[in-house]
Amino acid sequence: MNATHPLLSRLPGGLRAQIPILSAMVGLLLLFGIWVPNFLAPENLIDIAQQNCVYAILAFGMTLVILIGGIDLSVGALVALVGTVTTFTLVQGWAAPLALLSGFLVAASFGLFHGLAIAKGRMPAFIATLASMMVARGLAFGFNSGRPMSLPDEQTAILALGNGRVAGFLPIPVIIMLALYGIMAALLHFTVFGRHLYAIGNSRAAAEFSGVRVQRREIASYLGAAILTAFAGLVHASQLYGAEPASGQGFELNAIAAAVVGGASLKGGRGSMTGTLFGAIIIGILDKGLNQAHVHFSLQYIIKGSVILASVWLDTRRRD
Repeated sequence: MNATHPLLSRLPGGLRAQIPILSAMVGLLLLFGIWVPNFLAPENLIDIAQQNCVYAILAFGMTLVILIGGIDLSVGALVALVGTVTTFTLVQGWAAPLALLSGFLVAASFGLFHGLAIAKGRMPAFIATLASMMVARGLAFGFNSGRPMSLPDEQTAILALGNGRVAGFLPIPVIIMLALYGIMAALLHFTVFGRHLYAIGNSRAAAEFSGVRVQRREIASYLGAAILTAFAGLVHASQLYGAEPASGQGFELNAIAAAVVGGASLKGGRGSMTGTLFGAIIIGILDKGLNQAHVHFSLQYIIKGSVILASVWLDTRRRD
């Protein structure tokens, strides 16, 4: 017997699939709204969105590789490296467009390596991206002897990427995040490329038999994830007003958590950018709410880990 409410049955299938995570998001907002004074104040909610946009952008890229059954552990270190390279080149007097391009090229080189090593070299994604994580972190510390660097004051446009607001209230990083969400959602759901990613995640052998150029799609996925990481790195550096080689630690875990909480399956073949966006919002609400409620950081890790475990368990139950 179908117990779906008649009103819900009229919703598009993709939107109906997001009802559980939307319910969880609303429930968390209400919980922290009762628990934490002024948690639901507009300025606090805007602050959550602004602080969480880096995780969301990283999670969009993570979703690309998770869909094909992959993983990318390097994104946190790559955020630090992109910010460090961009800031260093600006401090050295490079023009802003060239400095920004340098950050994207560095990220793209890592993404291309991941794609080639995993698709062509058959290297496990875990090993390839773990090695890149260590290399990227080492390179970030290699600039300026590992000391933090500040963005030049005259780079107002770059500083606005992470701190500016439109009309006095809408943060520019949130606009960037929503623009990238729209592009990635359209890419997944309205292009042959997106359909191929789902096919590869569900069955690599079947996708190859159907004529999908699997290796090219895998390379493109890791390259796309790296380019999105570059966007996140630039926004994060702007938010920090410069480069901190030690920044970005744990960002890969939040990105994976956002994708998984949003419904992506670590086995591949399932996930959406909308679910990932909602998952990132939930992670952001948890982070902000637990901090403002003065919950000890050790308990915060336990809570977030439990949320991820519950999400994976639910995904396993759906597949069984």
